Amino acid sequence: MRPTKETGILTVAGVSDPRKKGGPIEARFNERQQIFELPPSRAAVADRLREALDRGAPVKAVLNPRRGTLERAESVTERELRAFEKERILLPEPSRPATVDLARIDPTTFNIVDHYLNWPSFQLCTKVIPSYKVAKDIFDFCAAQSCHLPGPYAISHCIPFQYVRDGCYARAHKMRQIITDQYGYCCEKVFSFAIPYPTRLALKAGKWGGCCVTWWYHVAPLVRVRIKIKLRSFNFEFVLAMVIDPGMFDKPVLLSTWLGAQEDQTCWSAGPAKVTKYSIQPGSAYWPADGQGNTFATDPNYTQTHQTLVGYKNLTTCP
Repeated sequence: MRPTKETGILTVAGVSDPRKKGGPIEARFNERQQIFELPPSRAAVADRLREALDRGAPVKAVLNPRRGTLERAESVTERELRAFEKERILLPEPSRPATVDLARIDPTTFNIVDHYLNWPSFQLCTKVIPSYKVAKDIFDFCAAQSCHLPGPYAISHCIPFQYVRDGCYARAHKMRQIITDQYGYCCEKVFSFAIPYPTRLALKAGKWGGCCVTWWYHVAPLVRVRIKIKLRSFNFEFVLAMVIDPGMFDKPVLLSTWLGAQEDQTCWSAGPAKVTKYSIQPGSAYWPADGQGNTFATDPNYTQTHQTLVGYKNLTTCP
């Protein structure tokens, strides 16, 4: 089951205005991919969130992940603010996100690194995965560390792939540690965004019971995989961008496939289910920091990562 209460020091990514759109007020936080709502009667809380957003100040939020609601939002103390600012290390010189219309891309070319995809983060590391088989081996190792399996686990903390409503940032960062430290290959992060309101990312959690899940962003490890094809007397070689996401899939998938899975229109009828932007950042990027995908925070010591893995290890996605 999902928890009924969760408290955190969070930065506001966005707050909807129900007077313009109708329905509940929607609150988005950089440190949570799940979207939270509050009724129009709690407009004073929404105003507090907007003020915090304008000032770039964190709030102490009390969330109900099971209902997807924001229960309270309070100002942080000076001590809490100092601790928050000390731990918040931003990624230097992040790339700007790219707008995308998945209905218009050509998947036969979109996924080819240095042909269509030419992100600056690719220049930071050159040791790409040499074959799809190696990529599948890495995927299978990561998937075997899932908290829903009995173990024993080969890493210090199991990864809660069975809980995809939130925590993608921690799952992605732990897999990044595995890919770089244990296997020695490059690992970037790919972020997808649904901006602005009421757009959402939406998918059916087929691996975990088939219920629908919506987010305002999602992140997973992106790896570059060298593919060799022999066709008659010709040898072709190219590098593909593939995503490792055992919470959604049973194998590595092309970047376009990963993005497309987040546009399940049957799972979000109140507004378009659509990836509006995506961004490929260095593997050190942890979660967004400004609500627009322009800046990112990091977790160099895996402190936030391990706290989230432990906190979510016993949770489930579908009722």
